[in-house]
Formats: sequence, structure tokens, C-alpha cells
Amino acid sequence: MKHDMIGDPLNRVDGRLKVTGGATYSGEYKIPGLTYGVLVPATITSGTLVSMDTKAAERAPGVLAVITPFNAPKVPGFQPGAAKPVKGLKLFNDDQVHFNGQPIALVVAETFERATYAASLVKATYKAAPFETDFHKNFDKGVVPNEGKYKDYVRGEADAYKNAPVIVEQDYMLPSEMHNPMELHVTIAFWDGDDKVTLYTKSQGVIGSQRAIAGAFGLDPANVQINSRFVGGAFGSSLRTWPHEFAAVQAAKLVKRPVKLTLTREQMFTLVGYRPLTIQKIGLGAAADGKLVGITHESHSQTAVYEEFTENAVNVSRFLYASPNANTRYKVVPLNVGVPAPMRGPGEATGSFALESALDELSYKLKLDPIELRLRNYTYTDPERNLPWSSKFLKECYQQGSERIGWDKRPAEPGTLRDGEWMVGYGIGCGAFGAYRSKTSAKIKLLPDGTVNIQSATSDIGPGTATSMTLIAADTLGIPADKITFELGNSSFPVAPTQGGSQTCSSVGSAVHDVCVALKQKLNSLAGLPTDSTAAIDYSSILQKLNLPVLELTQDSQAGDEAKNYSMYSFSAHFAQVYVHPLTGVVKVKKLVAVVDGGKIVNRKTASSQMIGGAVGGLGMVLTEEAVFDDRYGRYVNGNFADYHVPVNADVPDIEAIFIDKPDPIINPVGSKGLGEISLIGVAAAVANAVYNATGKRIRELPITPDKILTTT
Repeated sequence: MKHDMIGDPLNRVDGRLKVTGGATYSGEYKIPGLTYGVLVPATITSGTLVSMDTKAAERAPGVLAVITPFNAPKVPGFQPGAAKPVKGLKLFNDDQVHFNGQPIALVVAETFERATYAASLVKATYKAAPFETDFHKNFDKGVVPNEGKYKDYVRGEADAYKNAPVIVEQDYMLPSEMHNPMELHVTIAFWDGDDKVTLYTKSQGVIGSQRAIAGAFGLDPANVQINSRFVGGAFGSSLRTWPHEFAAVQAAKLVKRPVKLTLTREQMFTLVGYRPLTIQKIGLGAAADGKLVGITHESHSQTAVYEEFTENAVNVSRFLYASPNANTRYKVVPLNVGVPAPMRGPGEATGSFALESALDELSYKLKLDPIELRLRNYTYTDPERNLPWSSKFLKECYQQGSERIGWDKRPAEPGTLRDGEWMVGYGIGCGAFGAYRSKTSAKIKLLPDGTVNIQSATSDIGPGTATSMTLIAADTLGIPADKITFELGNSSFPVAPTQGGSQTCSSVGSAVHDVCVALKQKLNSLAGLPTDSTAAIDYSSILQKLNLPVLELTQDSQAGDEAKNYSMYSFSAHFAQVYVHPLTGVVKVKKLVAVVDGGKIVNRKTASSQMIGGAVGGLGMVLTEEAVFDDRYGRYVNGNFADYHVPVNADVPDIEAIFIDKPDPIINPVGSKGLGEISLIGVAAAVANAVYNATGKRIRELPITPDKILTTT
């Protein structure tokens, strides 16, 4: 068996299960005695609950319980002084209402339909209080987050851009964007006695969910079993254990039967986070030759009054381009809304839109090609941390992307290139996201028939984790991929990090590599060979000869001091060709080229799919997605799939994913860096910059809809 399998386009090992309906998602398990929970939302935006009339609901057919703040059993982790206090919203723990749609009751019934009907019968009396949901009105109430890492950053002189010969100073706005995965958030919970509980739930991190549930209910983590084998999309919405998951566990304990709680699509807009509405101000100053003199990046974004959410919206401006002077300021504005959450490319996607748009504006002021401007400010070491990059091939991204998009056809003068009725333009947007590696464990079992089973408690929200891990194992062991199974999504497996932050392949892949190496060393020892021998071994014959039913090993894997000595990032350059219709304002992205420095690519097929999927999210960010809020009532106007516009097939152009595919020599044994975030970071700016190149109209408020094209001068 050949060893150089890394990079091969292995088909998804779970693909057939998913496309034939054989994959069982969290809400599809048939648990005996299953009951159904439906949440009742608050109809005010701020205030207190005075009383609740639940009699009609309790008398409705099939109803088993109606849980409210006035009768709910106390959850230990919700109480003051708890050993492991639960952060954020604690359902049914007090009478406070923080936002419209906040759950104030949970109805449990024999069927979903009966629970839904009974939920409509619950009546609440409130003492309403003044509320604030208008971000623009409350902009000046922004505060520096409590976490120390968000204090103002200054390198050199603050606001030095103002003294430069050429200046760009602009505001850029992103609306709230909502997680809208195909699979709704759903949790099935059931207890075994008073001290053991099992959940089937939509989770990006089963170990994190296990610890959260154990902490809240005062349980030994070993007595909390979390299952999340298949996840139908998440984008960051399942990075934490949400209030409805705690509520399902609470309800199951009360009724002493399994409870299935499914959020509605409308509740997905309020209860599982979103990309926060953000206004950023960028100041860039450059010399006449294009060398940056100073960068100032300020950001204000919304958060909840009951919990503070932060993200790295300004950080990319500290290191992506060379500037002797750089400073950032970051504030959050508390409002009566549900708390935001990380959304694919969290912070960096938001920040790169502003930075890359401003840099494009600067290129026109300098009469300099946007790629040339980036090259003149290229960083060969990290200016923020004053460390060398573990690897960086962003120049190669510029070169390959410009060739593939046809950058030589881009007009230097905006609004001058046409194809029939359509105005044509080209744009570039770049991005960076940290390349991380967390401590991970994996267990390997070699069976007498020569097959191998590997387990690790990671998750897979769509990128093809099991497929990549199978490929790494096959490459390391030198056996066919069809002899390997990789299991995940189970908290009883060896510990793995949450799938988020583009770290899974680096972290879990390292553990898989290391446990396979440990197995080979053990087999060499059993065969009487040096542990580092590369001689061919018949795995199954060794087990049969020694009469071993199975050979099992568990291996921990973690990085050394690399992160202290190197700055580790993945980089991307996105190129867009757009057509804009001057009479209707319609924008069509004709072609998108995504070029990535993501280290060694483990599986080209799934990596390409991941890049395309992220780019589609970027298209939604720039052209269609916008949560519309009615500040009179504190409610979303378009909190549904019909009125909130995610990109559909007709919106998606030809998307080409290109990989530099050079291994990072520092980060991990495979040399892989993350792809999940940089697949989106930079897309919005690339399209917005292409729109300007096509029309001469600079749209700084997303999404770029036809009305903005028609009304912008």
C-alpha cells in the first residue's frame, strides 16, 4: 500500500448514509416513551413576569407538564454560588424578561401537535419595562468588554494615518446575519435514575456539552452521555450548550420520561446566536508610493443585556499588512436582544470586509492596482507579535487567483467595462484566521481481520471530518482506506476539542496520526523488530500468531511550544467577477475564485467542497442576508426562511477553489492548517470591490441590494 495518500480525493465515508437517509440525526432517534416539549415565548421585550395562567394548557389532551419560573425545579448550576455556574440565560430560574421571544414556559405532552396546541393556551401577565433594541440610537453607549484582551491596542502612534499624504476614512456596516442550517436545533434527553442522563443533541462539541450539563445539574461528567454523530449544518450555532438543551434535561427529570425539544425556525433567530450588527470605522494613511503609514480600526457591535458577546473584529488589521503605526478599538452595545454567537469566520469575516474595502478605496486614490498595493505592504513576519510566520504563501494566492479570474481584463477606471447591457467589474478580498492545534486523544483498535477502528470525541458539522481522519490513518498505516472506520460524536470516546475555529483537522488529525504511529511501533515490537522499523508488516498475521483478539491503544497528542515561537495563520485571497445591471440594480457574481494557503490539503475533494460552501456563505453576507428588526416591538420582521434570504442555487456562480498545498512545517505532523473560516473571510469585500469596479459606486452597508445600487451616487 502506498503511503502518499494525503491529498487524495477520497469520497465521503458517510456520504451514502447521508444521501440515502441512513444517517440518524439527533432528532430522529426512536426512544421508548418519548414525549415532546414546546417552548412558550415572551411577548414583551423587557420587564418581569407577574403571573402565569397554565390551567387551560395543563387540562389540554396529552399534556404531562407545564414548566414555568413559578414551579420549575431549581437547577444547581443556575444558583448563586454554584461550583460551576452556567453563563448566560437561565430559563425558568427567575421572573426577568430580557428580550422578546425569550422562553417563559415549556409544555411537555405526548405528541408534538398536542404540545404545540397547549403552548398556545399559556397566558402570562407582565410588568413591562422600557427597552432598547435600536443599535444606532444606542451607539454611543458602547463599552469596552470586560475581558482584558479587548482593551485598546496601539503599535507606534495612534491615529497616525491622519498625518499621511493619502488618507481613506470610512464607516462600514454589517447587519445581523442569522444561522440558518438545514437541521433545526433539537435535543432528546432522558434520565437513568437521579444521577445519569443521556442526550442526543445538535452539538459541535460533545465534550463541551457533557461538561456543561454535568456542571449545571451537579453530575459526574462520566454520568452524562452526549451523542451527536451527524450534524446538519451549524456554522457556529452549536458551539455552546444553549438554554433549550438545559431545559430538555430539566423537563425529562420532571416528567421521568424522555423529552424531545425542537426549536422552530423563528426561535432559531433568537435562541442560538447570530453574527452581530456591527459598524466599523477604518482609517488608512499611505505615502505616495503606497506604503502604509498608519491603520486605525474601530468597531461597535451589539450584544445582549444579560450576557456579553465579543469577537475579534479588529484584530486582522493589526497584522495582515505592514504598517509602523496601527491601533484598534473595540466596543459592544448591550441591547434587549438574544445574545450573538460565533458565526463562520467570527470577527475576522466582519473585520476583513471593512479593512479590505478600505484598502481597495485607497488603491483608487493612489491610482495603484489593488494587488500591487497589497504586495507593497506585504508582511514577512507578524508585526503584531514580532514573530516569524510558521508558513505564509499569500503572494502565491495573489498570483494564482489573479490568473484564474482574468485580472488582466480588470479596468483601472471604474464603470468602463461592459458586456451588452451589463457593467462588468473585478475585485479582490483577503483574509487570515489563526491556525490552531488543541490537545486531543484518539483510540485505535486493530482486529484480527486487519481492519482498524479509530475513535475520538470530535464532531462533524459538514466538512467531512471522518473522511479526512480515515485518509490520515490510511496514509500513516499504509493500509487501504476501506479497512478503516473512524467514529466520532460520542462523549464516551477519547477527548477532542469542539469543532470550531478551524482546528479539527490539525488537532484530531494529529491525534489520529500519532495513535497510528504508536500502533505501528507496538506491532514492530511484537514482531521482534525495532520500533522505528519501516519493514512491511502483515498486521492481521501478527494478531493471529499471538492469539490476540484485538490490539488497542489510546494516545494523547498536543503541540509543544510552537505557538510561542511562531505566528500561525491560514491565509486566503478571494477574487470576484461581477455583472451589474444599471437599470435594475441587479448584481450577479459570474465567477468566484478562492485561493487558500491552508497548509497541506488532506482531502482535495472535501476541501474543495468546504471552500465552495464557505464562499456561498460569503455571497449571502454580501448580497442577500439581513435580519430586519422592528424596534417598536423588539421583534424580527423576517424571522423565517421565506423572508430572510439565504443564497439558493440560482445565486451561486462558478466557484473555483485553488490550494497552494504547501505543508506548514511547524504546526502539526501532517502540515495542515484550517480551511473552515478563511473559506468565507474576504468574500464579501471581493464582491463589494468588484461592484465598485463595475459601477463606480461604493456600497459600504451590506447587503448590496438593487436599491442601494440605484440610489448610491
